[in-house]
Amino acid sequence: MARPVADRSRRLGFMHASGVHATIAGVLLGFTIPVLHHRRDRGPLAGPGLAEQIEHQLRPLSTGVAVPIFAFFSAGVALGGLQGLGSALRDPVTYAIVAALVVGKPLGILATTWVMTKVLRVRLDPTLRWVDLVGVGQLAGIGFTVSLLVAELSFAPGSTAHDHAKVAILSASVIAAALASITLIARNRRYRTIAVEAEAGQGLRI
Repeated sequence: MARPVADRSRRLGFMHASGVHATIAGVLLGFTIPVLHHRRDRGPLAGPGLAEQIEHQLRPLSTGVAVPIFAFFSAGVALGGLQGLGSALRDPVTYAIVAALVVGKPLGILATTWVMTKVLRVRLDPTLRWVDLVGVGQLAGIGFTVSLLVAELSFAPGSTAHDHAKVAILSASVIAAALASITLIARNRRYRTIAVEAEAGQGLRI
């Protein structure tokens, strides 16, 4: 057991020393974790695979600690006061990034889901509505790691466009989170009403 762990640690060290960006190295490392059980271990009592187990164990640390710390230290947004903020708001790059995250992400998710349901003739769960997918798509507009990575690779560090891109990413994340919260909270209230009506023996359409 110790040797496989040591081998994986050694490979991870080699990946880091090669100069590959840490985000890319993390994605490649994720591909090495098996999702399904080995054939001889599969069965009704096998439980979730290793990838799902690790995901559940690391989710609180990743979502509650790692991502906020990463955003805080990696963003490094230089507003430059009201003048700098006004400059960012006048830059087309800012509006393009905000539109891509706030509008493009939900549209892309909805369009892809709709195409797959038509091409593969897959039906959504009867209790699920397209407006629910809108809320999920809006959540996808919250961009930290990948969005900041793309901005870092797209614009020269220290340039005006680089700073404006970070302002746009963080602004779009706040907007997307607010819109998703409004949509999903409203839908959650709707589903609660449906559950109460169902318990009372009355039918209520979603």
